[in-house]
Amino acid sequence: MVVLPDGVGFDEDCLTLNVWASAGCAPDKPSPVMVWIHGGAYIFGASCQKMFEPDKLAVPEPMIVVAVNYRLGALGFLDLTSFGTQADAFDSNLALRDVLLALTWVKDNISAFGGDPNRVTLAGESAGGGIVTTLLTVPAARGLFSRAIAESSPATSVYDTARSARVAAKFLDGVGIAPAEIERLRDLPVEQIVEAGFALYSAVPAESPGTLAYAPTVDGDLLPDYPLNRFRSGESHPVPLLIGTNKSESAMFKVMKSPLMPITSDAIMQMFSDIAADHPALDLPTEAQVGSAYVGMSQKAKGLGVARDIGFRMPTIWLAEGHCQVAPVYLYRFDWATPMLRLLGLGATHATELPYLWGNLIGGPKDITFRLGGLGAGRRVSRRMQARWLSFVAGGEPNADPDDPPWPQYRTSPDADTAGERATLVIDLRDQVEPDLDQQLRLAWGDDVLSFL
Repeated sequence: MVVLPDGVGFDEDCLTLNVWASAGCAPDKPSPVMVWIHGGAYIFGASCQKMFEPDKLAVPEPMIVVAVNYRLGALGFLDLTSFGTQADAFDSNLALRDVLLALTWVKDNISAFGGDPNRVTLAGESAGGGIVTTLLTVPAARGLFSRAIAESSPATSVYDTARSARVAAKFLDGVGIAPAEIERLRDLPVEQIVEAGFALYSAVPAESPGTLAYAPTVDGDLLPDYPLNRFRSGESHPVPLLIGTNKSESAMFKVMKSPLMPITSDAIMQMFSDIAADHPALDLPTEAQVGSAYVGMSQKAKGLGVARDIGFRMPTIWLAEGHCQVAPVYLYRFDWATPMLRLLGLGATHATELPYLWGNLIGGPKDITFRLGGLGAGRRVSRRMQARWLSFVAGGEPNADPDDPPWPQYRTSPDADTAGERATLVIDLRDQVEPDLDQQLRLAWGDDVLSFL
């Protein structure tokens, strides 16, 4: 049984969006727009989460925020196209189509709210960030947004139709429907679909470490190729991109005992074996080569580092190196963590940047993260982060306060006008720009994209 927090339910009729306009927005003065895609492993989340209430955004000028819902889990990502017939066909990538529909609505209607349809930033975190980086390579998305923000994107968690068909077969088996009677699926109660979807959510990554039950599918139609292939071949949409990850992404998954990330030695070895089986011609880095990035760490810390980097950091680096050839890229790493989070061994784990971006829940009555101090510093981190993100949404460059270090574009060759090659903004107690922050990781993991088919 799926247990949801009080006041939160699920409903198949979920394709809604919320529009918020700051003071000063008016149809005769077009304002920049941020379209937010929530995260949640492609199975959780909603646009109405308290975290995403925009009233605490310190907008320097009038701005519109649109928060989008999309179909989740089996309803949004189960790929049944392999089992369809000419008379009873199924569409692929339903959730991506939902977001495309929302973006089309924004383009057609946002001017009535005072928004500028030519200044739309598509932004998201985790699964939402994955949707952002995927749509950056979807031909049908061209022209629907002019900037993009991707926080902690699982950019390589995109699979082929053979893998998605295997997941769909497991789903059909779970609900007791044979492929030959696929039409029965349309008559199932939505509650049964959701229950079976949650069972797969846990089972698939447990059986195949490093993979997700639900993710975009390379269908040859809406999504013609793996996003990383298109980024590296210069075929991503040429719009400015702000992208990054958190320093300790994987710590939360270990504490929650989540199956989503391979952290143990056995799971990591199986993951590499499965990647090798998927790509027999790929020159995989050796265990010693990868291990060179984690010298001096305990076995547990190495596992957390490998999980973080295969799931989030390296895909982000590979993506940035491709996209910076066609458009400006601003790369960051969020390092700030309160004393309490450091004591708990979480640090700057997955999604901990969100309260600082939105300005919500910081120091509230239920916030335990400041029990050991750090509230004043955290609020300063939030103000700086908001200023940079909102400056990017408004004008395409994430620089606002002249007292903070300028954030140079990420480039793969030295440039006299930047802070150096592969400049990265480290967000901590104080912002700092580091040239080639990830050099050790890049050398250890190599240039070839490691992913599943």
